[in-house]
Amino acid sequence: MSKISKGNLKINSALFDFINKEVLPGTSIESEKFWLGFDKAVHELQPINKKLIEKRDEIQKKIDVWHKENTEGLNNYSKYLDFLKSIDYISKENGNFSIETKRVDEEIATIAGPQLVVPVDNARYALNAANARWGSLYDALYGTDVIEGTRGKNYDPVRGQKVRDYVRKFFDKAIPINNESWVNIQKIKIHNKDLVLVIDEKEFYLKDKQKFVGYKGDKDSPKSILIKNNNLHIDIIIDSKSAVGQEDKANIADIVIESAVSTIIDNEDSVAAVDAEDKIKCYRNWLGIMKGTLTTNLEKGGKKITRKLNPDRIYMLIESKRQL
Repeated sequence: MSKISKGNLKINSALFDFINKEVLPGTSIESEKFWLGFDKAVHELQPINKKLIEKRDEIQKKIDVWHKENTEGLNNYSKYLDFLKSIDYISKENGNFSIETKRVDEEIATIAGPQLVVPVDNARYALNAANARWGSLYDALYGTDVIEGTRGKNYDPVRGQKVRDYVRKFFDKAIPINNESWVNIQKIKIHNKDLVLVIDEKEFYLKDKQKFVGYKGDKDSPKSILIKNNNLHIDIIIDSKSAVGQEDKANIADIVIESAVSTIIDNEDSVAAVDAEDKIKCYRNWLGIMKGTLTTNLEKGGKKITRKLNPDRIYMLIESKRQL
């Protein structure tokens, strides 16, 4: 593969074209300016990185020697801890300190929650993981042995009712209603900023009204209700025309839950990108994720499928409209 010379850099021509033709358009960054800045960054960081790698190798050699000379190994925890501190593998305590982050998403900086991890070099896996942040609780329960009984090829309304009963009991614990149960709800609507749950024309409210954060559709006849619990969202889908919604007295057709606060698209531990071709594949998948344009074709059950990112989930918040 030919090389392109830019400043002190020699760049694989395919990588050079990828950056110029696919990455930079739309960023308002000119090609010459990008490569000039990249050249400067590479040669400023290269000696620093080299020293850090050398330090890492030195520390690893010391650890290897220690284990050979100390056959009791990790059974003597305090001795091993003192050794690690002596070689600066573990920093010595120097009193209390504080640290802050700025301009970091809440999902990274302040919310402790589950994360999905997937290698970026496989477009299908990356798309699956990104889309898997939200999924149907009804489908998950129906298809597993959490619900007792056998599963046939066709939909079983008895099993479907068991799923709905299970979810209602879960709701009674996670998003309880004052003096009532989700089992008895007949209608859901919104009044001002409150979620209103109707039973025999009587109105009831959540014990914690702050858990209701948004909705879709009209207030008197919403299409979905967005609940926030433990920093994860629950989307209650309402559809009186769907098969499942018709069976439900509140016309709840599905419960879609947020299963993770973020997806880690891994370009390191789970990926072996050893040459320009490998790296371009990884970069192109990541670019497609960021732009929302990544697609991949596959065959499943004899059918050809195009996998792509699910659309953004947009709700009307209590006071304004924004994407979540």
